[in-house]
Amino acid sequence: MIAKFVETPRVRILRATARTTFRAACLAVLLASTAVPLKLNAQETQAPKVSVMEAVLKPVRESETFIGRGEAIDKVDLVARVSGYLEEILIKDGAEVTKGDLLFRIESSSYEATLETARAELARAEANLELAGLDLDRKQELFERGSVPESERDTARANELVAEAAVRSAQAAIRQAELNVGYTEVRAPFSGRAGRINVSLGEVIEPGSQTLVNIVREAPIYVTFALNEKQYVDILQEYGAGGRGDLDEEEIPDVFVILPNESELVEKGQVAFIENRIDPTTGSVAVRARFENEKGLILDGSFLTVGITAHETQDRIIISQAAIQRDQQGPFVLVVDDSRQVAQRYIVTGEVQGTGIVVTDGLIEGEQVVVEGLQRIRPGVEVDPVLADQVGNEQAGE
Repeated sequence: MIAKFVETPRVRILRATARTTFRAACLAVLLASTAVPLKLNAQETQAPKVSVMEAVLKPVRESETFIGRGEAIDKVDLVARVSGYLEEILIKDGAEVTKGDLLFRIESSSYEATLETARAELARAEANLELAGLDLDRKQELFERGSVPESERDTARANELVAEAAVRSAQAAIRQAELNVGYTEVRAPFSGRAGRINVSLGEVIEPGSQTLVNIVREAPIYVTFALNEKQYVDILQEYGAGGRGDLDEEEIPDVFVILPNESELVEKGQVAFIENRIDPTTGSVAVRARFENEKGLILDGSFLTVGITAHETQDRIIISQAAIQRDQQGPFVLVVDDSRQVAQRYIVTGEVQGTGIVVTDGLIEGEQVVVEGLQRIRPGVEVDPVLADQVGNEQAGE
């Protein structure tokens, strides 16, 4: 016997609720499926706004940069020239010195005694010379009278010559003794700045065995760098010269320096020397520039960026550095053509000019280069370009 199902009021209520919930869910899905395409279509129809700047020609005085090194015009490691007890140290580490300043004093008493001995030897030699001269005069007179043989006269003449030689030897010994006494005082050979003192008071010093102190002339100073063959010829042609000797002083290019902290030295240098041959190991020509270095910002041995500025200005395309992107092929920019389509252009860049950079290849004057909004676009899409200064005006108006 089959049981008959009886629908109760409670069951009817539950069934109606389920139907209502199912219909609401279906309606929500339908509305969502129609709303998303509408939103996407609205976004697709609106071209992204980007900020652009024109590639413009500007007069640029180009420069070429190199790696250079500071070289002191004068630098020396002072050493003792006589041995002895170090009696005085008259400078401090890092002190400024002037030419002729007394820096060290070595005990001189033994050398002064040697000098006195040499002077005494000279006095004796001079006395012997005088005696030999008198003896020669007597022998010459007697020889003329026929009282003595010629051999005695010749012996007297030889004795005088020996006495003269003894005098000269004694005089040389005095000069050497005076030098040794002078060497006990070590003086600055030129003006500059001393380094660290390498000896101690009371130490026994030997000639050439150790450096007492080094002295470096800081101003003026040289900066040496190298040009390859092409750069060397380009510079000569730029200034209309066939060789270093043909360059007029007024035509010699200024040299500038970028310090290690990336700031440019205010003062300019002048080319002081160009090597007369190419180094076969490097294929380069050494160039030396002279800087007054009044503030002492260039140190001996420091590595610097050195540049030579062109004689005349030339028109070059300049764009903002903010527009440049890079990939494995190199630097590139995004440009907007007349149809508002974005295109990718690989470029060759030159030197930096403030916030801009020179473009030597890849762009032509007047092309619109994207500088803002680069993350929202790609090559081939249509955009709404706005000049960079216009964007600034719009924001100011808001």
